[in-house]
Amino acid sequence: MKFGVVVFPGSNCDHDCYYVLNDVMKVKTDYIWHKQNEISGYDCIVLPGGFSYGDYLRTGAIARFSPVMKSLIEYAEKGGLVIGICNGFQILLESGLLPGAMLKNESLSFVCRDVRLNVENSMIPFTSRCKKGEILEIPVAHGEGNYYADERTIRMLEDGGRVVFRYCGKDGKASKEANPNGSINDIAGICNEKGNVLGMMPHPERCSEKILGSADGTKIFNSIISHLTR
Repeated sequence: MKFGVVVFPGSNCDHDCYYVLNDVMKVKTDYIWHKQNEISGYDCIVLPGGFSYGDYLRTGAIARFSPVMKSLIEYAEKGGLVIGICNGFQILLESGLLPGAMLKNESLSFVCRDVRLNVENSMIPFTSRCKKGEILEIPVAHGEGNYYADERTIRMLEDGGRVVFRYCGKDGKASKEANPNGSINDIAGICNEKGNVLGMMPHPERCSEKILGSADGTKIFNSIISHLTR
């Protein structure tokens, strides 16, 4: 089993993802430079958080043209597992692997805090070790995490079970206070129709050891590993 972590100019969570996968989860992990075209041989590829290309123009808008993205789209279309975290989620939206767009936070301020997520779909490789309705506590850190899509797309996502994570309070219910960015329908993470591509704004790699206050992030990575080893 081998994971790959894509590194764009401006990525800053690549080392965190590598550390958690390689040293905490004990799975072979490589860095993949964004100019690399050859990505065969990987079982799961991570697009990490950060500020790719300085977020100039629009978050993820320039990174989508990196050479690795053509290979990544082909990889995903063949069923390869891809998880985009924060800026990685924004890049997946810009590349068309996931629908919708990311707007500035409703508060127009950068938000960095722990949030609670209701697991809405536990049937995909990224959440197979979670239970539907389980609440995870995972941090966010972003200025543009306000997920938006038109009414037809939102209905498609909701009806198709493609809203994977939704911001919620302690009681598991969505509320304005629990939503850190104004995301439509309190959406924190979505997947593609096949379920092999996941985008999420919260950072599971930042809470994968108990010493950090929460190890809920391991449930995401353990789900992927469990799916790949079964």
